Amino acid sequence: MSKLYVIPTPIGNLEDITLRALRIMGEVDLLLAEDTRTSSKLLQHYQLKVPMMAHHQFNEHKTLASLIAKLKSGMTLGLITDAGTPAISDPGFLLVRECIREGVEVECLPGATAFVPALVNSGIPSDRFCFEGFLPQKRGRTTRLAALAGESRTMVFYESPHRLVKTLKSFAGVFGPERQASVSRELSKMHEENARGTLQELAEHFEKGTVKGEICIVVAGADLKMSFDKETED
Repeated sequence: MSKLYVIPTPIGNLEDITLRALRIMGEVDLLLAEDTRTSSKLLQHYQLKVPMMAHHQFNEHKTLASLIAKLKSGMTLGLITDAGTPAISDPGFLLVRECIREGVEVECLPGATAFVPALVNSGIPSDRFCFEGFLPQKRGRTTRLAALAGESRTMVFYESPHRLVKTLKSFAGVFGPERQASVSRELSKMHEENARGTLQELAEHFEKGTVKGEICIVVAGADLKMSFDKETED
């Protein structure tokens, strides 16, 4: 039976993949990859030989009809991105939606996604949170931040390393410089860093050197009273 498998892949450490994900990647008729060069390294590491086709934000609209046709003809397809879970700030949503509209079965496997370890590592309440992903770079950015100024839930954002300091300063201007936050980068890799403090402290910390790696920012909700300083005993 035809089916689209949405398959999470490691966000850094290649060991962070499930046995089921490896089995299904080896069984599908065609693997859709955001970047076939990046994905080939994962396949080579696990000695998987699977036909691949590029599926990314620049061609996903054009290839949609042909992929649905392949699925309806009886093929099974696997969808992966460079790292993490497809459709979470990565290509995938359009294809999943079209499969549902066309009556094609979709199955998403559980697996890696960057914001979960970043949220847990932050020490900021994780029982209620909102995932904002990447904010608009220009148009609409200020409006979106203003709308979040009174958000009481923990907020989670993705950001590129070269924009990190500017974004932290923007957050400080909107949410207040004393708002607690956490910045995680290079998650699951050798040089993983989880920096915690106020937005002002974090901006000052990352201004001191060149920032590298994928970035996840966790910001406390409005009115949350907390500090990462050690409590002193009476």
